[in-house]
Amino acid sequence: MAADRLSEVFDLVEVRAVLSGGFAARGRWFARGEVHLPLKFLAVPYGQVRLTTDGLDPPLVLDAGDVAILNDRSWLRLDGGTGDGPPREVVPDEHFSFAVDRERDDVVVGGRIDLTPAGRALLLDALPPVAHIGPSIPGTSSLRGCVHRIVDEMTSGRPGAAFAIRQHGQLLLLEVLRAFIGDSDLPPGWLAALRDDRLRPALDLMHDHPDRAWGLRELAHAAAMSRTTFAVRFREVAGAPPLAYLTRWRMLLAQRALRDGDVRIASLAARLGYASEAAFSTAFKREVGEAPLRFKNRLAAGTRPFVPAPKKYPKTVRG
Repeated sequence: MAADRLSEVFDLVEVRAVLSGGFAARGRWFARGEVHLPLKFLAVPYGQVRLTTDGLDPPLVLDAGDVAILNDRSWLRLDGGTGDGPPREVVPDEHFSFAVDRERDDVVVGGRIDLTPAGRALLLDALPPVAHIGPSIPGTSSLRGCVHRIVDEMTSGRPGAAFAIRQHGQLLLLEVLRAFIGDSDLPPGWLAALRDDRLRPALDLMHDHPDRAWGLRELAHAAAMSRTTFAVRFREVAGAPPLAYLTRWRMLLAQRALRDGDVRIASLAARLGYASEAAFSTAFKREVGEAPLRFKNRLAAGTRPFVPAPKKYPKTVRG
């Protein structure tokens, strides 16, 4: 049986959600700010919020239980509430020390998604500029339950609440990606490839045995397609040709090995199916942006490795 690919990729690229603040407001209100993060997420446990950001017109309405992820946006504004008079500006509370009236308040919880360079390359490619996880996407009941549990922990005052909030933040991100995999309109990328039943046998071969010199004929045979049909479908779904995907997967494994252990470059090259250290180093530099030894030394010195610019998909909003 194939491994759980989503968990496998999560572990590989160390994707981590971190809740950074929130607020509860009633009456007319607004909140605004610059976004200095590649990926920011917003959850609305209760109430209704209108989200505006660069490239988004008209505003996106977030209802109770909805989540939005901003992918490489530079600013945002949230508006909510009704009533007379000018709206008041609300500043998020990073300590989550606010009371919540579930019947009357608009409640917003925000955070960031921390990514290794490998995670950034994968996730920024897989998500649209503004991703809306709302009622039109099936299977979101667990997501909404996770959002509500976060608020429960914020307002309960129970021992261990800070730890629980961190864990629920991570589960929130997992539920978001599960919802995307269940959606019928994914952009080309690794999320779309993970949920494609016809490509799964070929993906299993590449993921489970990256050391093998897989050819297009073998992969197409595993997927029960002709080489031409397989190559076309794979590129349409995964956003890359099969052998380019295999190379990228190998380089993700290589980055983890170089990050986590004292591995020799030559032995790592052999483990990933390269005939020589030189061939592996060339492929690594082409994919990652620097030689494997330099990458390893940078991490050992505590500096950030080079991050290639991600591909950009058309500005789309789903919900």
